[in-house]
Amino acid sequence: MDLWILETLGNTSTLHPGFDFSLLPFNGTVHNESSLNGTNSTRTGVSSIMDGVVIPLIYIVVCIIGLGGNTLVIHIVLHYSKSESVTNIYILNLAIADELFMLGLPFLAIQNALQTWPFGSFMCRLVLTVDGINQFTSIFCLTVMSIDRYLAVVHPIRSSKWRRPQVAKMVNGTVWAVSFIVVLPVVIYAEVHKNGNCNIFWPEPTEIWNAAFIIYTSTVEFFFPLLVICLCYLLIVIKIRSSGKKVHATSTKRRKSERKVTWMVVIVVAVFVFCWLPFYALNIINLIVPPPENLQGLYSFVVVLSYANSCANPIVYGFLSDNFKQGFRKALCRSSLIQAGDEEEEEEEDAEACLNLHHEEE
Repeated sequence: MDLWILETLGNTSTLHPGFDFSLLPFNGTVHNESSLNGTNSTRTGVSSIMDGVVIPLIYIVVCIIGLGGNTLVIHIVLHYSKSESVTNIYILNLAIADELFMLGLPFLAIQNALQTWPFGSFMCRLVLTVDGINQFTSIFCLTVMSIDRYLAVVHPIRSSKWRRPQVAKMVNGTVWAVSFIVVLPVVIYAEVHKNGNCNIFWPEPTEIWNAAFIIYTSTVEFFFPLLVICLCYLLIVIKIRSSGKKVHATSTKRRKSERKVTWMVVIVVAVFVFCWLPFYALNIINLIVPPPENLQGLYSFVVVLSYANSCANPIVYGFLSDNFKQGFRKALCRSSLIQAGDEEEEEEEDAEACLNLHHEEE
């Protein structure tokens, strides 16, 4: 949702007060048609190739990688999990949200290539709403998983009654419901403008609405979840270090486990911040200072980086786990065996056909 708005921002030379230029995916569509047309007339040469060909191709590549990685995670959880654990349920929900989040990229690529929205008003509202829901759900899932890990490590006994599959499913349902409530402004105000762009168009006073929405989404979608995630992992590290001081017999194993968990914490938080901080930093900067011209490449990069977080999640939360590595190997081995069996069957059929043909010639 946020990413659509930022993406269009790079395509305009001036900003009109009536436009919502938060970094939701369609951000930057200007209400002023003369300004838009003037900008398009300057989009020639290398800039046109970048905006119309290269950038959409990058979006499609990211989409394919994200869909493939999250599909594999979903397949492993559903078919190769040893048990219905709470962690696996949260990982499954995260993978579903990330996969659905990736589905917005083709629409973004097409709008970027055509410089217009060709799918009509209903699809505009639907795509923005679905994209926003999954964007929030993905980030909320990361937060829920961090809280769950905190409970499992810091309060393993007291949290046992809450860390059950039934509770985890209810939490996942709540996350989706909250995400829908959070994006209600998008449902109400998303539309296709007469200049052909799909975006969020606020009522008067548009500047106040726009600023409020930027602060609202930045707080709910990034800064607050980041605070919760960092706090959870900080408490986890403190707990592990304090426990390690009390255990001397297995000090080597403790240090190794502590190092592994610490690195996992660093990777989780670093990837989340690395992918989303530039997006929200530009969001806040654009709220305070008028955005400079000719920064389409930067805006596009920030958009791709934000979507790329959903590509990284299967790696960070899936393939760094030994259980997921085993599931990944099993999935590959099974597909290889099936392919080998199909090739063997085809060879037998070919041999039988040749033998029949030989008999017919005789």
